[in-house]
Amino acid sequence: MPRVLVIEDDEVTAREIVAELSVHGMTAEWVADGKEGLSRATAQGYDLITLDRMLPGMDGIEVVAGLRRQQIDTPVLMISALSDVDDRVRGLRAGGDDYLTKPFAPDEMAARAEVLLRRRQPQQNDTRLRVGDLELDLVRHVAYRKDQPLTLQPTEYRLLECLMRNSGQVLTRSMIFEAVWGFHFDPGTNVIDVHIGRLRRKIDGAGQSPLIRTVRGTGYMITSAPQNASAQP
Repeated sequence: MPRVLVIEDDEVTAREIVAELSVHGMTAEWVADGKEGLSRATAQGYDLITLDRMLPGMDGIEVVAGLRRQQIDTPVLMISALSDVDDRVRGLRAGGDDYLTKPFAPDEMAARAEVLLRRRQPQQNDTRLRVGDLELDLVRHVAYRKDQPLTLQPTEYRLLECLMRNSGQVLTRSMIFEAVWGFHFDPGTNVIDVHIGRLRRKIDGAGQSPLIRTVRGTGYMITSAPQNASAQP
């Protein structure tokens, strides 16, 4: 069971994070001070850290920078009430692995945590990604379904790579938008849905088992596993 250190000075937010992570099969410990958080993260082996940006004693940027100086590579999900792009960049440059702004949906936070944990798992040094009979050649930038090449536009390729690198994992629209387009998600845009639709028409052709699923109210995933009630083609 993954161990998560929650560094957050607001008790209500901290309890919300701990509760949501426990629902997703993680054990979370909470500290409310930046200096204590750094000390705990340094002395004990955690699989993930959620880190508030504004903390007493030592702020989140100082905490993550201190971890990286000590060669501690534990994934860090920074959580902040500051939503400007410059602060996000500072947090990621200091060593944060992802950045989530407050207020946030608990399932969005948990989804990001799961993705960071998945990235930490040992990866095979492979130049191809596979989901069922779908294959992505990372060197030639070519996709195949049942050994038949697919013609993808650059954005469609990046979108497919994002999904396949996290196969079996639900990705929220915000996570996809940041990974593929490189900036904050605009809830008023339908650009993700449009591109997913185009990708589906190329990937999930007539007579083929659908791989790209819509997870109602959350986002999308790609999987060859049997479909359940919450995921729809």
